[in-house]
Amino acid sequence: MSGQAELVSVVVNFLNAERFLEEAIASVHAQTYRTWELLLVDDGSTDASTEIARRHAKRDAERVRYLEHPGHENKGASAARNLGIAQARGELIAFLDADDVWLPNRLERGVELLRRHPEADMVYGESEYWCSWDAGHGPCRDRVQPHGFRADRVVQAPELLIRYLTNRAAVPCPTSMTLRSRAARDSGGFIESFRGMNDDQAFLARFCLYHDVYVAHECWDRYRQHDASLCATAARRGEVARARQHYLAWLRAFLAESGLRGTRVWDALRYAERVSKPDAGLFAKLVRKALKLATTVSMGLKPRVRLVPPPASATSLSRASVSTSQSARNEGS
Repeated sequence: MSGQAELVSVVVNFLNAERFLEEAIASVHAQTYRTWELLLVDDGSTDASTEIARRHAKRDAERVRYLEHPGHENKGASAARNLGIAQARGELIAFLDADDVWLPNRLERGVELLRRHPEADMVYGESEYWCSWDAGHGPCRDRVQPHGFRADRVVQAPELLIRYLTNRAAVPCPTSMTLRSRAARDSGGFIESFRGMNDDQAFLARFCLYHDVYVAHECWDRYRQHDASLCATAARRGEVARARQHYLAWLRAFLAESGLRGTRVWDALRYAERVSKPDAGLFAKLVRKALKLATTVSMGLKPRVRLVPPPASATSLSRASVSTSQSARNEGS
């Protein structure tokens, strides 16, 4: 990466986010790093957030673009993020969910760390789980989610995925991620069959399998906690465990198709499958500890090898592969 200021494409996907979208956009404008473009990706909103996004695109047409799927279709957050990735003009891409906000140094630190570590294709930090924005949020308190392992270093692929599967690392919020555009597209982007829970985990699984990641012991964003969020809604409906099983089944099929049976990643997946069963009590805890020990021993007997990714053309996300009515919408704004 050169010493010049790299353009960062900020992708904000939203669906009926009129309550929070202005604050998210304001946090982008407040960044100390100024070389950015803002892509506001509408996933079929029916509230005032569509007009809010169009207004910002019209007001600052040089830096802000409004994107939507053809026919104003709702296709899910994964498809919305992929539309942003495909249309991004920057060398780097940073995600911001419409109900979250960035701290002012978010982009500056992401760019700086990727410059300093050219071997890494992504950088992320810790996120503040933000409750104090709402005085009536109950017993929830603001907290920064720790990574769960030694950070401030480049983690070589596929070690992060193994850590996620064996519960030795917290999964980051998309709002904290900055990626090289090339790597985001080569990895295939987000998996569009995931329209709800674990869309971020499926993306990270495919990305971290082959790409090195710098993990920073710093907090640059606020992950808003509220009852209408995807995670809160899934928990209220009792869908979390089922969503986890769906993700693990997808990952098993993906790893098998990629020829990775018998690898350390496969062992980590098998551990995740076994401990994901909703067993309770002392005996279940002992079984989990025994499984973790057995998995650690099994992985320790296998060499740490760098996995060979498939040809980029087999997975790459391109502008041609993602349709948009962006230009038509801008002309009509």
